[in-house]
Amino acid sequence: MSNGQWYPPEWPDRIRALASGELTAVTPRRAATVMLLRNAPGPGAASPEVHMLRRRTSMAFAGGAYAYPGGGVDPRDDDQLVRWAGPSLETWAERLGVATAAEAQAVVCAAVRETYEEAGVLLAGPTAESVVSDTTGADWEADREALVAHELSFAGFLDRRGLVLRSDLLAAWARWITPAFEPRRYDTWFFVAALPEGQDTLKTSGEADRTVWIRPSEATDGYDRGELLMMPPTVATLRALTPCRTVGEAMKAADSQDLTPVLAEARMKGDELVLSWPGHEEFTKHVGPGTGSGSASTTAGGAPARDDATDGGV
Repeated sequence: MSNGQWYPPEWPDRIRALASGELTAVTPRRAATVMLLRNAPGPGAASPEVHMLRRRTSMAFAGGAYAYPGGGVDPRDDDQLVRWAGPSLETWAERLGVATAAEAQAVVCAAVRETYEEAGVLLAGPTAESVVSDTTGADWEADREALVAHELSFAGFLDRRGLVLRSDLLAAWARWITPAFEPRRYDTWFFVAALPEGQDTLKTSGEADRTVWIRPSEATDGYDRGELLMMPPTVATLRALTPCRTVGEAMKAADSQDLTPVLAEARMKGDELVLSWPGHEEFTKHVGPGTGSGSASTTAGGAPARDDATDGGV
């Protein structure tokens, strides 16, 4: 049985166009996505659950794929220093591999903003030791919708409400870059975060038609059976989360995760085109000569929540 790896039929043609010089690679846009975690209810739970969204099938990019809340960096979040709790911006810059504190702030702000926009969960509080306990109500929803519509910057939102961004509630987990042959490219950092006490996730959003809390092993089992459609970074991060038995273990495990960017590579092997993701052999695909706008075979075995967002790039 085929697995649930998302694979657009136009990829072979785009890869060949890039190799021939007919296609020019675009510069990736910075982005962030968050694996929101909670300890599974009930006694003896073997692992935490992760919050996932299913992209609406009507969406042009990865319609029907399961992903995490995520999206592009807002340049306005570089401009204004926000009230900050947790590791310093310099520490975050070193961990994320970016050159400046402003870049680090923008990436972390994107992670926290997108989690609020798409999941209704806000990793911020009135003080450095507190977190908002309830984000329901008409005033909160109005702010969330203004953020989604880009009418309000996240830095401005935090400032107006007198909130401190709790960067200590996040931990960086992975980094993936969309392949050079894609028309929309993202350099995306994956984070893990614990669901704050008292808050709950949205059931749907404008970009998702379904949300689930699911154990990473159950999600990858569904992918392996071909029942859940996902992009490679989603599957890879779920597999890396599987050994963690609690949210606390996952947060601690983040410190040892390699943030070297993963970028897909395409090469010719005789007449065959081989598409691979270094370090993730299960996603390798072999495309026969003359194949385009059609089929490909897989050797073994995200998504953004809107077209200007990503769960890490495939």
